[in-house]
Amino acid sequence: MSATETLVATGNKGHSHGAGSEVPLQTRSERVASYDVADFAVPHGREEEWRFTPVKLLKGLFADEPGTESVKVDVQAPAGVTVETVAADAVLAGKPQDRAAVVAWAHAEKAVAVRVPADAELTEAVHVNVAGLGGRGYSHLIVDAGRHSRATVIIDHSGAGEFGGNVEIVVGDGAELRVVSIQSGDSESIHLAQHDAKVGRDAKLNHVVVTLGGKLVRVSTNVMYAGPGGDAELLGVYFPETGQHHEHRLFVDHEATNCKSNVLYKGALAGESARSVWIGDVLIRAAAEGTDTFELNRNLVLTDGARADSVPNLEIETGEIEGAGHASATGRFDDEQLFYLQARGIPEDEARRLVVSGFFNDIIGRIGVPEVIERLHEVIEQKLARAATLSAEASAGAGQR
Repeated sequence: MSATETLVATGNKGHSHGAGSEVPLQTRSERVASYDVADFAVPHGREEEWRFTPVKLLKGLFADEPGTESVKVDVQAPAGVTVETVAADAVLAGKPQDRAAVVAWAHAEKAVAVRVPADAELTEAVHVNVAGLGGRGYSHLIVDAGRHSRATVIIDHSGAGEFGGNVEIVVGDGAELRVVSIQSGDSESIHLAQHDAKVGRDAKLNHVVVTLGGKLVRVSTNVMYAGPGGDAELLGVYFPETGQHHEHRLFVDHEATNCKSNVLYKGALAGESARSVWIGDVLIRAAAEGTDTFELNRNLVLTDGARADSVPNLEIETGEIEGAGHASATGRFDDEQLFYLQARGIPEDEARRLVVSGFFNDIIGRIGVPEVIERLHEVIEQKLARAATLSAEASAGAGQR
């Protein structure tokens, strides 16, 4: 496997990998964040934050105008959880940070708030189903976990059309919250979303993004800490196929002392023009002494014609930390693993499926809801079967030539 080139920044200067050349660096925290649509120009694709994204497909979600439909949101929650419709500014976990996010903020009619009371320990997950009906619609969801609570929230995005959404997550002091966001729209759907999380003192957030459907999906996740001792684990799985673009962007802003973050995203790609983009930004501010952070992205390219871009970035403003690191790798199957399985009588196609299933399982297995885990594994198996067919067809075509 080959690692991608990465950027490590300290203070307000960056370095390029050319000999003796220094370039000015705009830190991730200096980008515009605002509730006003006018503060964001319509992207043309040359901006740093949009240069990987096929912006030509997003004219509707960049337009400052109401949607053509109301997104259907259905919440199933155990006793004690409050579900209510509130104003969009009822909770302010983070400001919109790009044009699509601020348009969605401005044109979502109301926000749906899911509130877990303080000290509650939920034994069943909260299920939030968000469905597009074929037009262009917007959604705003708030997940608020009270202090010392324990809960899991599954957000299941499905359907068709163009979707713009914001998810705000508040983890109260001492609380433990798992939020799983699943993107499984149809083959022509477009999904743009910003997730903002505020992690309280000695609180823990487990945030999982699973993208298995949609023509163009872009999820931006931003995490900040409201007090010392916070812990954020950010996990992701994605599997674009022919003609699909799956993009995931993360920004972890360490501004409190003695906080942790661990980022692990894994992707597989199969089919002509299948594309994945992963951008991981971590900022350790001068006041964030005792920080411990690591981010890792791994990609498996299963067929010719697929492409994965992976860019981890780390900015450090203090040396008084426990640890900080990042890595990314993109490659094809491990031939030794395949040989080991085939040597034990397992056919090549089945061996490939086992390798990829194992590759994803350490993330999907952490979701903690058996029926959701089973469903996701079934979708991945279907994708692997299609990838095997593509590989067989390519091999047959090469043999004929």
